[in-house]
Amino acid sequence: MGGATLAYALRNLGARVTVIERGDFLPREYENWSPKAVFTRGRYRNSENWYDATSGPFRPGVHYYVGGNTKVFGATLPRFRETDFGAVDLHEGVSPAWPIDYRDIEPHYARAERVYRVHGTPGQDPTEPWRSGDFPFPGVAHEPAVAALADSLRGQGLTPFDMPIGVDLRTGGGCVRCATCDGFPCLLDAKSDADVCAMRPALAAGNVELLTRTTVVRLRTDPSGTRVTEAVATRDGRELRVVAERFVLAAGAVNTAALLLRSGTGSGRGLADGSGRVGRNYMVHNSTFVVAVDPRRRNDTVFQKTLGWNDWYRDEGPHGPLGNVQTLGKLQAPMARVLGDRVPAPILGALAAHSVDLYLTSEDLPTPNNRITVDGADRVVVHWSPNNLAPHRELVRRTTNAMRRSGYPVVFTRRMGVAVNSHQCGTAVMGEDPATSVVDPYGKAHDLDNLWVADSAVFPSSAAVNPGLTIAANAFRIAADGELAR
Repeated sequence: MGGATLAYALRNLGARVTVIERGDFLPREYENWSPKAVFTRGRYRNSENWYDATSGPFRPGVHYYVGGNTKVFGATLPRFRETDFGAVDLHEGVSPAWPIDYRDIEPHYARAERVYRVHGTPGQDPTEPWRSGDFPFPGVAHEPAVAALADSLRGQGLTPFDMPIGVDLRTGGGCVRCATCDGFPCLLDAKSDADVCAMRPALAAGNVELLTRTTVVRLRTDPSGTRVTEAVATRDGRELRVVAERFVLAAGAVNTAALLLRSGTGSGRGLADGSGRVGRNYMVHNSTFVVAVDPRRRNDTVFQKTLGWNDWYRDEGPHGPLGNVQTLGKLQAPMARVLGDRVPAPILGALAAHSVDLYLTSEDLPTPNNRITVDGADRVVVHWSPNNLAPHRELVRRTTNAMRRSGYPVVFTRRMGVAVNSHQCGTAVMGEDPATSVVDPYGKAHDLDNLWVADSAVFPSSAAVNPGLTIAANAFRIAADGELAR
């Protein structure tokens, strides 16, 4: 989301831009729409193993393709709340303020919503930040079971809203509201992923080129150590050196940090690491799947991911702010393995046929010991201990009660672990002070003259909603307001 959006933003500014992607274009094929291929066989999961510092190897939820994880994301594209950019008191500490205010990024949110074809309905969400204009497209209508849930929630005094979502439901658009959107590649290119909406238009401009199947392994600097001179990469088994005037990292918070660490001088710190913060303050949200079942009625919803509520986002009770609730794409039997590997497939199928499926997120705090390192075997190691869990447990409890009052007597919950990391952020944080941050407020490394970071690694806090639109908006802000394009 960061790299493709930045290339799109730079495409008409006179610079020659080379985008380096370690993967290739994700193939358009029948299996895009196959739950068994995508979820059971993991056809498109092409990442290497990472290592949990306490339990060993795991396969992370990252995808190396043009467009990155957005090829399979649920296309939920909310703005951060205005208060998320300031210091927020959480149950276990203070979520730090950003070095920018909401007003600094608001015009870029508006541009990102246009580029990523965001559908939404203003005025429904009590936590919604102010807007300089309407959503580009109207909210996506709920199907009957979701509309009934929204009515029930309103009867309980809650304020559900149409989730901002990026799909091509314009007049003549390609979206057919299928059951294979959230978690799937889109066979019709109708999901607003970074490949379709940003990278392809950038390539069409003529001054942007793309190197696929190319993995950058190290950045080299001049003798002073203050200027990057080249990126060393491998492509189809051969070494490739990329020389440029300016370099931007947008590999995702984990891989951006890992590349900086691999590019260090041998002093125990990475490149751009004068603060000692590279890799530290890793955040990934506290998240839980909720599957609410009514055995008495089938849920025939096809396109379910249209509803959310934030009534407890700013809760001022003893637990502090709790977080966001949103519907998931409709679970099908192969996808319902999230409930447990030992549950027989027929039971999973029966549960999925009668369920409404939700995703809950709560903010986690940046802490120095939650970090990314690279070990002696050049492996990515994740040191992660969840924090601020009491509010998340309360969010799960309240959501469970709300679903039972809505007529779903059986509610299953499962909190996500270290491998569910699509909301990763915080490993190269931005700030004014070089002693406590890695990059300045416009993404430029404090320690280097020509290196920027344009992904969620720069986030000082995680907020409690999906980060995709904020990554895109910040990339537009870097291109428009910072030194990069000058």
